[in-house]
Amino acid sequence: MTTTIETAAPVTVRPGIGRVLRLGALRARYEIRSYFRASDAVFFTFLFPTMIFVLFAAVFSSTGKVGGDGHGHGGITLAAYYLPGLVASGILLSGVQNLGIDIAGERSDGTLKRLGGSPLPMISYFLGKVGVVLVTALAQLVLLLGVAHFVFGVTLPDTADLWVRFAWIFILSVLMSVVLGVGISGLPRSGRSASAVIVPILLVLQFISGVYFSFADLPDWLKTVAGIFPLKWVAQGMRSVFLPDSFAAAEQTGGWDLGTTALMIGGWAVIGLVIALLTFRWVRKDR
Repeated sequence: MTTTIETAAPVTVRPGIGRVLRLGALRARYEIRSYFRASDAVFFTFLFPTMIFVLFAAVFSSTGKVGGDGHGHGGITLAAYYLPGLVASGILLSGVQNLGIDIAGERSDGTLKRLGGSPLPMISYFLGKVGVVLVTALAQLVLLLGVAHFVFGVTLPDTADLWVRFAWIFILSVLMSVVLGVGISGLPRSGRSASAVIVPILLVLQFISGVYFSFADLPDWLKTVAGIFPLKWVAQGMRSVFLPDSFAAAEQTGGWDLGTTALMIGGWAVIGLVIALLTFRWVRKDR
């Protein structure tokens, strides 16, 4: 008779770094294939920013440019104005929202418990999560920028400095989103309630962080509240990449504040890591 022993924590092993990385890559491949096979995940996270962008660009296509001199000279289209906010939103949707819901579901259906008792190193599991967020966020970005540039004529950055700035903001934001996604996955009590718990949080942040509305038009107290959370800083960083420097005057402090942006995104990455380390569980809360 075969006896099956279940454990709520991963097996303690000390695999070599090469094996950890190889299994992490294999796990990432599995995660990516599973992600694109889930139609709801593809629709509500991968395609959502591009669909919203197309909607806004089409609705406001006949609206005049913003940021000009008031006499019809200069400025950018509203499609170009909304682009950086939706780029920022897409990163957090791919990381925080999708990862939080996915891990909560894996915990609820017993997948995490089974993985915890398997030879798969815990680090490899999380490398797989980093991989799926990085790949989907990049693919989502390429799609969004392609539609913006080739369909709606939005001008993309044309200097190496701006693309370097974009790269560090993007990578730091992805890492932050991964650890926050792992951390927030412990908030729902079950996989069934994960969407109802996590989606509204991200939706509210999008509305107050300058994604769907001009951040400059928000009340000062709401700007202060938004400044506590990371999406505002990711969106501001992306505005510094995709918008002309003249738009920096509309920010809360009258400038792009890239140092503060890096500090806030990095700080939330640390906060997310601490929360993940303290709260991550391989089994459901009610077990």
